[in-house]
Amino acid sequence: MTSSHSTPHARSSWKVPASIVAKRTSNPIRAIVDHIKVKPNPEKSMISLALGDPTLFGNFKIHQSCTDAVAKQLHSYKANGYPPSTGYMASRQAIADRFTRPDAPLTGQDIIITSGCSGALDMCIGVLCNEGDNILLPRPGFSLYQTLADSKGIEVRYYDLLPEKNWEMDLKQLESLIDERTATVVMNNPSNPCGSVFSKQHLLDFLAVCDKHHLPAIADEIYCDLVFSGQEFFPLASLTTTVPVLSVGGLAKKYLVPGWRVGWVSIHDRNNIFASEVREGLNSLSQLILGSNSLIQAALPDILNHTDEAFYHDTRVELEALAKLSTDILSKVPGLKVIVPQGAMYVMIAINIAEFKDIPNDIIFTEKLLGEESVMCLPGSVFQCPNFIRIVFTSPPEVLRDAYQRMAEFCARHHV
Repeated sequence: MTSSHSTPHARSSWKVPASIVAKRTSNPIRAIVDHIKVKPNPEKSMISLALGDPTLFGNFKIHQSCTDAVAKQLHSYKANGYPPSTGYMASRQAIADRFTRPDAPLTGQDIIITSGCSGALDMCIGVLCNEGDNILLPRPGFSLYQTLADSKGIEVRYYDLLPEKNWEMDLKQLESLIDERTATVVMNNPSNPCGSVFSKQHLLDFLAVCDKHHLPAIADEIYCDLVFSGQEFFPLASLTTTVPVLSVGGLAKKYLVPGWRVGWVSIHDRNNIFASEVREGLNSLSQLILGSNSLIQAALPDILNHTDEAFYHDTRVELEALAKLSTDILSKVPGLKVIVPQGAMYVMIAINIAEFKDIPNDIIFTEKLLGEESVMCLPGSVFQCPNFIRIVFTSPPEVLRDAYQRMAEFCARHHV
């Protein structure tokens, strides 16, 4: 029987708006790069030094034992179904066993496997922050932090990293940003985009601020152990017994497989501060995507336990050699100042705008460099750091030399 009454709020025409979450979600990199209208110089081959993907040129490859571990799971037919949303327990335990330390113990229950490290970051920010809260993010810093915060209606407050101190945190300025609505602080070590590695004392000083203000920390440690000679990586959670820490990591960078999309959250909570709500909240959020890639996470025990240690050593040695090549060449280019990287796979370079006759900022620098020399790098503005550029130095040496020669010629043409 059809009702004679019309629905009070029925639509009279088609209008399907995007959600508020969708409208406030944007990528700071895309917001700038997509507006670059300059085309590469067709007379020169394109060289991109912009994307933090070590697989692009084929010179960095995961160890054969890791691909064998995945093949074993593929042929077993045992990892084709839905895993638990938090990950296979054997895989969670393997992560805990690999990264546990006497000063930062982990069990399988402390691990949640995610879809890449970006999924881990999304989960951590989502569980600690409510709409209207504020979050402290590093400047310069990985642009996804802002994307995730903006999408959730969280106010972003940036604390500065100091180039004159190898990108150490400005802890006094950081502390000045904290108020009763500050939900958490994100700390990235080793750093993207800076390539910096924090000292033990600097991390202790950072933790002292967190402890004083009862502020939980999110430690983005996706580049863990990718440090160069004279540097040491200290997991943040290993340096505190009082500050609860959610650390995030994954296979992407250390194992050179960003497309495999397996990351994890490690819950460090010595005093059960997260026990009443946050742990359960993480379990709930894991159900949004019903678990990460089943095949890769099933291979994790073999990947983490049976990869030859020489693989990690060789990766670090090759990255450091490419960092030195980059520093040696670019530090001689007039108008540029290289902040020497200490780890990861990036170098930040300051542009002395006063030394260029027709380049007023970093965005124009990258546009003109692309148009004249077909070399692409990212302007520092996408990391909230104007008048810098970021270079990814994972290309083969001959590609880097070609790119840097073009950059040197470009700078010479535009130098006063």
